[in-house]
Amino acid sequence: MIEIDPTAKVSPLVDIEDSVRGTRIVIGPGVVVDSFVKIKPAGGIGDVILGERSQVNSGTVIYTGNGVTIGKGVLIAANCTLAPTNHQFDRADVPIIEQRFKPSRGGIIIEDDVWIGANTVILDGAVIRKGAVVGAGSVVRNELRAYTVYAGNPLREIGRRR
Repeated sequence: MIEIDPTAKVSPLVDIEDSVRGTRIVIGPGVVVDSFVKIKPAGGIGDVILGERSQVNSGTVIYTGNGVTIGKGVLIAANCTLAPTNHQFDRADVPIIEQRFKPSRGGIIIEDDVWIGANTVILDGAVIRKGAVVGAGSVVRNELRAYTVYAGNPLREIGRRR
């Protein structure tokens, strides 16, 4: 089920696939979703919730997987990937495509007032606390502290917001 608030601005060039398993995709009030964003139900039955006044820039891909919750006033720069799921790959005698998905690590939670830099990848189990900033090209797979600035690979804390 796809729910788009009437005050949201969703480019006609956005590709949102409806779920065949009942996953909800909710785009809240005042949200802006730019051209060439892809939201795809895959790898689970989690919902995708885009909170009030958040913005998702072009080229970003959001998989539903084990769920993605994005708070209020979140900025997601271009070409980011949010993948709250992961394939099994433990058995060499079974092709990866037949091994299905690993158990959930909790989906992805991005709290309010967060900025995600361009080309960032956010993985299942990531929790980005309120006010955090994630530098471009980062990979996030764990919890990031509130009002802290992170960058690099491996991801490291480089400062605090004042």
